[in-house]
Amino acid sequence: MLQRPAYRSLIRLMDAAIQSGELKPGERLPTQRQLAYDLGLSVQTVSRAYDRLIEAGMISGHVGRGTFVRAPNEDTHVPFVSGKTAGKLLDLSLLKPVIDHAQQDVFQKTLRAIARSVPDAVLGSFRPGTLIERDHGAASHWLGLCGLQSDQHHVIPTNGSTAAMTVALMTVAHGDDLIVTEEIGHHTLRSLTRYLGLRLHGLETDDDGLRPDAFEQACRDEPVKALYVMPTGLNPLAFTMSETRRRALVDIARKHDVMIIENHAWGPLQDAPPPPIAALAPDITLFFTSLTKCLMPGLRVGYLAVPVYLGSAASNRHLVTNWMATPLMVEIAARMISEGTAEMLLQRQRLALCDRADFAATALEGIAHRISQNGLHIWLHCADTNRETALIEASLQAGVAVAPGKSFAIGHHDRHPGVRLSLGGQSFPEFARGLRIVAELARGIPEPALMPI
Repeated sequence: MLQRPAYRSLIRLMDAAIQSGELKPGERLPTQRQLAYDLGLSVQTVSRAYDRLIEAGMISGHVGRGTFVRAPNEDTHVPFVSGKTAGKLLDLSLLKPVIDHAQQDVFQKTLRAIARSVPDAVLGSFRPGTLIERDHGAASHWLGLCGLQSDQHHVIPTNGSTAAMTVALMTVAHGDDLIVTEEIGHHTLRSLTRYLGLRLHGLETDDDGLRPDAFEQACRDEPVKALYVMPTGLNPLAFTMSETRRRALVDIARKHDVMIIENHAWGPLQDAPPPPIAALAPDITLFFTSLTKCLMPGLRVGYLAVPVYLGSAASNRHLVTNWMATPLMVEIAARMISEGTAEMLLQRQRLALCDRADFAATALEGIAHRISQNGLHIWLHCADTNRETALIEASLQAGVAVAPGKSFAIGHHDRHPGVRLSLGGQSFPEFARGLRIVAELARGIPEPALMPI
């Protein structure tokens, strides 16, 4: 017999059946109406359970075909090119900054300087927290470039954004807590929350980002532990949330006692963006950023800024998951920031991305798309999921890999079918060739495949 609330009990029963193998990968599930009849439940209850299982990546719904149990390894295939095909395809799926000789020159110069006099902290750091005081100036400066004053936060150096995201989630939530986020969002968040035992629910977005009314309704439906949000350009849909929208979300979070996790992984790529949510609500926001996406992929360094009262909790979570940020990486980042070379590379990156965005605007003329200011990607909109699939398959056949919109869906993605195209990671000639191929294919899909956003 199902306990109340019934949809939660149904989720647990189906989860157990999938984990035990009673429900096998690829197996078709009963229709919502049929299962509701069999169990004596309302269709709305079953629909809610199915939606949550879809959001958790355990089942998948296909229009006209039904709902199926997903294979455990399905998440590993997208949105990135697999090892088997790497090098054989022109990869516009993976987000990387534009790389040229400048990064190599700065990196080599910094390593030579370190080699001439290796700091004791690089060779001998073993206790977590040793580097925080030593490199606080560099971390504060970088956070300041992102619009955040670090004196209101406890700052932890991390091995990039993924480590910071994990620590942030573990700091604010546990057990069966509910996390809400954009319905098209971070591609690893679904898997990460599932591994941590958390529930994840995608909320409706518009051109200004996550909708306040959707957030408010989610909080009224049941307790929400945290809002995970990417407000500054890096969301796959390439929007930058206005300050008005950010303040509206903060007001709702305060009203319902919800913490906010702000993903600012691109660092200060944008020129004069709205203030971070963490600057508007430092007492309820955990903020993380990195140098990886905006400077160079190999520089796996980030900074997690949490409210001071959560400093010990976050440090303990970082201790058990990472122990400490790699001292050599932190040293390289600190030198680059303090010597000004990080900002020099940042400015070069902004100019390179602007050039590519200008080229993309011409190549994609007449095709619905969006690019955020100094952004690393293009969101190319499709009219429906069938056109999305057709464009992905045609691009692969033409030798170009793109990131499917479904890879970023936290639940259904019918409202936002499309593909993500990376602006960096390739030389300009390769990028231009790949973009032209995708644009030509997009124009060849029969109307109404691509409609204005």
